[in-house]
Amino acid sequence: MDLDDTLVALADETRRSILQRLAAGEARVTEIAAPFDISLNSVSKHIRVLERAGLVRRRVAGRDHFLSLDPRPMDGVAAWIQRERAAWAARLDRLEAALRAEDAIEAAQSSSRRPPAKPRRKP
Repeated sequence: MDLDDTLVALADETRRSILQRLAAGEARVTEIAAPFDISLNSVSKHIRVLERAGLVRRRVAGRDHFLSLDPRPMDGVAAWIQRERAAWAARLDRLEAALRAEDAIEAAQSSSRRPPAKPRRKP
């Protein structure tokens, strides 16, 4: 499955709603289309995008088309997100360490420029 196809499919609210419905179990195309205020043809186009991404499987029984969810492409997206999160966390950790080192150098330089404190006299 292609990550781009999966992300495109998940980017649309209608398609995410269809997947949410299919997470509850197999359903006919007409059952999937019923809650939407769009034409059956428009819902069918959304379903084709989901099928192209491998998120939905179709089973034909006579004149009925049954759809079911295949969550495996979402595993690929989750793995990609986890890899990216780890890479960015490592980059941000290195940036934080560099900034702390820079702050420590500046603090050391500014303390070496201050004149020594005068001793206090006792009254």
